[in-house]
Amino acid sequence: MTSVTRLTAVYPGTFDPMTLGHEDLMRRASGLFERLILAVAVGHHKRTMFTIAERLEIATELAAKYPNVEVMAFRGLLRDFVVGHGGKVVVRGLRAVSDFEYEFQMAGMNRQLMPDVETLFLTPSDQFQFVSGTFVREIATLGGDVSKFVSPSVLERLRERVKSAES
Repeated sequence: MTSVTRLTAVYPGTFDPMTLGHEDLMRRASGLFERLILAVAVGHHKRTMFTIAERLEIATELAAKYPNVEVMAFRGLLRDFVVGHGGKVVVRGLRAVSDFEYEFQMAGMNRQLMPDVETLFLTPSDQFQFVSGTFVREIATLGGDVSKFVSPSVLERLRERVKSAES
């Protein structure tokens, strides 16, 4: 890219845990923008399996191969984070029609709050269209194999977390 200023995109999420679908979107978005911020939500409205520190560690490890990706925590309004970091695009993943309605409403609200910021929807690659952090957590907690849905380092952390919860 040859623009005078770096185009910054923000990919927000809870990433609990970070799945191969999240990694797929991060990889693809990192190729579209000069700077991509993976914004890990503290998760005030969700009970998370992993702490914010653990999710930041996982995301930083998985983002390391992309030099233009930065990992940061955020809390509060996404608007404040995006504007505060010079974001011009919010990247969101759409897996299915069920995601669309919620994401469409959120994009409309964000447009009202940040009229100078665009929302870009990306669909995951075919093999990840059905993968969600919620499903991965549930399957792992119930003793199922989630190795097709997360990277090896995430799989190991999931196994450790489930094992410690059983103790």
